[in-house]
Amino acid sequence: MQGRTERRTRGEGPRLRRPHAPPRPGRALLLACAFALAPPPLGAKQPISAIDWLSDSLDAPYPPKDLRPAPAAAVSPARPIGGEGAGRGTGHGGSALAEDITVTPLDAPDPDALGLLPPSVTGLPRDLWKNTPVHLLRRQIHELPASNLPAIQGLVKTLLLTEADPPADSDRRGGLFLARIDKLLEMGAIEEAQAMLALLENPSPALFSRMFDVALLTGNETEICRRLRSRSDLAPSYSTRVFCLARNGDWPTAALTLGTAEALGHISPEEDALLSRFLDPDLFEGEPPLTRPREITPLLFRMHEAIGEHLTTASLPLAFAHADLRSNMGWKARLEAAERLARAGALDPARLFAIYDEHKPAASGGIWERVRAVQKLEAALAAGDADALAKSLPRTWELIRAAGLEVPFARFHGEAIAAMPLTGAEADLARRIALLSPAYERIARTKPPAGAGGAFLAAVATGDLSGAEPASPLEKAIARGFSQAPLPPTESALLATGQLGKLLLEIPALMRSGRAGDLDDLSRALLILRHVGLEDVARRASLETLLLGQEG
Repeated sequence: MQGRTERRTRGEGPRLRRPHAPPRPGRALLLACAFALAPPPLGAKQPISAIDWLSDSLDAPYPPKDLRPAPAAAVSPARPIGGEGAGRGTGHGGSALAEDITVTPLDAPDPDALGLLPPSVTGLPRDLWKNTPVHLLRRQIHELPASNLPAIQGLVKTLLLTEADPPADSDRRGGLFLARIDKLLEMGAIEEAQAMLALLENPSPALFSRMFDVALLTGNETEICRRLRSRSDLAPSYSTRVFCLARNGDWPTAALTLGTAEALGHISPEEDALLSRFLDPDLFEGEPPLTRPREITPLLFRMHEAIGEHLTTASLPLAFAHADLRSNMGWKARLEAAERLARAGALDPARLFAIYDEHKPAASGGIWERVRAVQKLEAALAAGDADALAKSLPRTWELIRAAGLEVPFARFHGEAIAAMPLTGAEADLARRIALLSPAYERIARTKPPAGAGGAFLAAVATGDLSGAEPASPLEKAIARGFSQAPLPPTESALLATGQLGKLLLEIPALMRSGRAGDLDDLSRALLILRHVGLEDVARRASLETLLLGQEG
């Protein structure tokens, strides 16, 4: 009994429970209510996303074309693409089913054109996607490899968030927008995904399900449940109905809905056990915890949390880590989640170091050694104590490197460290760290590193390799990327046909291959970036490759 009480006390998030649970309705009443409460009858359910951890929050049918490309005429560079109807009108022949009909207000914006970053911010042209078919872009985005280079992480995020004209064959149903949202969620960029989804006035069922899951992971489920109640065109699953009814305080209807689902056999025994505890935890006081689900969705995660059986996020997809950033979580959980997200480029470094500074570590070893070292270094910086900084910097950097947090550290502290009057090896280390900061070019011009390879690093940071003497095969490959060589024929053809977006989506795979040993791919990626005007990305990616190591 005591263990159960402690477990519930440690559970995170608001505890959802009825003060007085009404008795479950009888079976006859449940069956009588079944047709009023049950979702409309459906055929075989279609998967709605390549992301396998999304909640099955809606029972509304998702047309298979939400996932696979619709037939479309080939896009030609000579084809007019400026008009409102350009590239459309091919239809989806072969079926007269009502679900194949899409009704879109004529004045509604095409979701594929929406974005948070306008061309004036990104420097990318509005016709970024115009001449590439939607299904090819969706496949490229889905297959984008993860990158350990923050510069490449940033490039991918910029492409996903950019505002641009939709592809010429867009059917105005947001296929490209959906792919961008799913990749943002996969990358853990949940705040950006939430902001993108907020641009939609009337999201499709597939996109509303993403809004629902993002709200669950950020603790905004009350508002999304209210919004779901106002969408009569959506059919929530039984689990979603029960959760939202309870979240909005309508416990009797939530219990009735659960009983109906049980009577009709529409929920599994595992769902029934979780929902029953969620609605009336006192009935299960003293019983052992539920078995951990094999597949955890945001909805399952939040309900386990509500009954006091919090699921650790360390082994869950990156987006779940945001749930551990909430202020009601323990400091260690917040630290671990912040480091994981910062490492993936999904958290502002300022937030990471704010969490580092929340308390004084009371333990030793592991993450506590890193927290203690960072706090000691920050104290030296705040006091302007160069001697104390010189003593703490090497050990702090060693611990930061072990955690894969070099770039977040450099972006937050690099410039200030380089400004301190250090000497010898500590001064050279400070300057190399600063080359991973936004001030990399100024540091290279005023305080270039003096150790091995320092001159080449400074040349890359300034973008002028004319007098550089590359020593290693890696440096030679980077030098080729900064040469005046023309683009290879394949890349030139993509640019000539107006497919810049498709070309830029190839960069992460080329950089990954290059860092794994195919140095020709590394050279090619840098050539492309510089040829299309992304000089800053090329320099930062090169510096990160040199300073963080070739593999990754």
